[in-house]
Amino acid sequence: MTSTQQAVPRERSVRRVADGGGSAVAVDTIVVDYGGVLTNPLVETFVAFAELAGIDAGDLAQAFMAATERHGETPMAALETGAITERQMVDRILAELPEGAGRILADGRGFGELWFQGRTPNEQFVSFLRALRRDGYRIALLTNNVREWEPLWRAQLPVDELFDVVVDSHKEGVRKPDPAIYRILLDRLGTTPQRCLFVDDTEENCLAAAEFGIGTVRFADTGSAVSEISALLHRPVAVTVGAVGGAL
Repeated sequence: MTSTQQAVPRERSVRRVADGGGSAVAVDTIVVDYGGVLTNPLVETFVAFAELAGIDAGDLAQAFMAATERHGETPMAALETGAITERQMVDRILAELPEGAGRILADGRGFGELWFQGRTPNEQFVSFLRALRRDGYRIALLTNNVREWEPLWRAQLPVDELFDVVVDSHKEGVRKPDPAIYRILLDRLGTTPQRCLFVDDTEENCLAAAEFGIGTVRFADTGSAVSEISALLHRPVAVTVGAVGGAL
């Protein structure tokens, strides 16, 4: 948060959203995921990365699965908790690829550099979050992310302007859907689960949040997410969203 944000208090909006038991609770904080919500879908980034790296997308997917079996967790999971470096993650993937594949990565081209060439910000959803913030809602980011990629993803988003709190897995040493990261989020916000609404494109992450009593919206595309959030908050849709939704 910038010093300007700290110096200018905002009136906090409160909307009442029915929980699973039908009772009304005050929601004043919207928590969002990064990849696939504030960006284009993961599958688009993955396919673009494979093409840029000169790797067959099917071979790359198989390499990730083989590395997961060999090491007991997905390479991305280990990277996102800071357990391994980007270089170590790349080496795990290269070891499972057909001979000669991934030469660009083997020659030292950064995984993140190529990954972010296929990753674009979801400007429409960012605009919607800005409108919520102007209405007085707190906005928080809960992301599984990578130490080496922090300058890259922060360069794509107005992080200091938009978010009151950022909880990043690599800094916490734990990632979604581990319950510990949701506890960290709530502690950092200084709030209760019932006052939060969580938006994520992954079902297991939404289910984990729901276990805490946090209301959830499963993100499929921008248009439907904006409509669902607005309905839950009893708020008119304030931005125009196109049919392509999250695939921006």
